[in-house]
Amino acid sequence: MPDSANRNVMATNASLVKGVGFPRWLMVPAALGAAFVGLPLLAMVTRVDWGNFASLITSQAALDALWLSLRTSATSTMLCIIVGVPMAVVLARTQFPGQGLVRSLVLLPLVIPPVVSGIALLYTFGRRGLLGRTLEVLGVEIAFTSVAVVLAQTFVALPFLVISLEGALRTAGQQYEVVAATLGAPPTMVFRRITLPLVFPGVVSGAVLAFARCLGEFGATITFAGSLQGTTTTLPIQIYLERVSDPDAAVALSLVLVVVAVAVIGLAGHRRGAL
Repeated sequence: MPDSANRNVMATNASLVKGVGFPRWLMVPAALGAAFVGLPLLAMVTRVDWGNFASLITSQAALDALWLSLRTSATSTMLCIIVGVPMAVVLARTQFPGQGLVRSLVLLPLVIPPVVSGIALLYTFGRRGLLGRTLEVLGVEIAFTSVAVVLAQTFVALPFLVISLEGALRTAGQQYEVVAATLGAPPTMVFRRITLPLVFPGVVSGAVLAFARCLGEFGATITFAGSLQGTTTTLPIQIYLERVSDPDAAVALSLVLVVVAVAVIGLAGHRRGAL
């Protein structure tokens, strides 16, 4: 009887959910929004030179740019995870003076122009920057290298992971962590065995957003790292350069970038749904 009662309750809840509707007029602005996003992509597809598409996207410069973008984006995403997960946990699980200011600073790259981010990084790690002079004495040069690309991507993508994971942590609550702590589990064990598995889908979502942001980063990268083929010329920068000299190549590479981004987001969404 209890099992049948539970099934009846679940069926009733399911029917109630199906019965919840929404104002039909919302379909109009929703359709307009979809068209606003979809039509430019469709317009780009119609401008692709399909006859020479393969040759346009397999030039040495294009392949170098694609490989560099994928490599640096993966590295930057790992850095975002390494520093972003602790930042999100601290912001979600603690209270301290100035916390609002710290959160604002963490999220600042979301609202400032990317070129401003690049200038800030340049005056921090450049040869005459805040840390650049010390690094130069040590024989370390960052600006206009692949390391600069990774730092620029990490700087602009980090807020996406932090804000996503902080929201997941607040939604999950602390009840399981409190129970584990009352049973004698040390904080590190609680974090490793309870907190991380609990919000793992949030980590995946944040990492996907960060990777996608890294993949499309342009302004901070070209300002801080410049454009050197195979070293700092990522795919967005290559598209910008080709737009002047070879518009057909720029359109073809833009389509490649869109396809890669959609594939990454779609794959991550599928895996998150399977968790």
